[in-house]
Amino acid sequence: MLENINYTLFSLINATPASPSWLISLAIFIAKDLISIVPLMAVALWLWGPCAQVSEQRKLVIKIALALAFSMTLSWLVGHLYPHDRPFVEGVGYNFLHHAPDDSFPSDHGTVIFTFALAFLFWHRLWSGVILMLTAIAIAWSRIYLGVHWPLDMLGGLLTGMIGCLVAQMLWQRVGHVIYLRLQQLYRLCFSVPIRKGWVRD
Repeated sequence: MLENINYTLFSLINATPASPSWLISLAIFIAKDLISIVPLMAVALWLWGPCAQVSEQRKLVIKIALALAFSMTLSWLVGHLYPHDRPFVEGVGYNFLHHAPDDSFPSDHGTVIFTFALAFLFWHRLWSGVILMLTAIAIAWSRIYLGVHWPLDMLGGLLTGMIGCLVAQMLWQRVGHVIYLRLQQLYRLCFSVPIRKGWVRD
């Protein structure tokens, strides 16, 4: 039943040789490059921002890192325990993005971006979470459109992201304060010069 839905949705989304070249190019950009907002935003949140908000921003970054660690570990385990071929490996649809023929479920890209978006929904502000969730949906669409993932791969990424955030929140309630203090100390030691020069926040 699920496989039938998977194949049907894929056939509806997947691009064809008749699809507009500009849309395929846009999808390639979204699929390959938009994920870079995750490390860029994490670095920016840690290093800069209003003095009154930097502490909370850094706590958010740590919680995101914990959530990503758990969700990506779970993604790796599921992928090895329940391997699933990519569409182009099965000879289904059209492929417009070069990719290794490794396991597709759940999507690593989907896991990362959905974990990131959910973290902002749960721990930041609604508007930022909504914007990032729309970004996550765009990345999910692009990778299905280009033929490297099934729709259920992206649903798997969303579910692993939810579990990662849940585990991270439970861990944070137990030892979050200690983790934050230790990382603050390490940061101040490693970035003492940039902090002293005022290039980054203390």
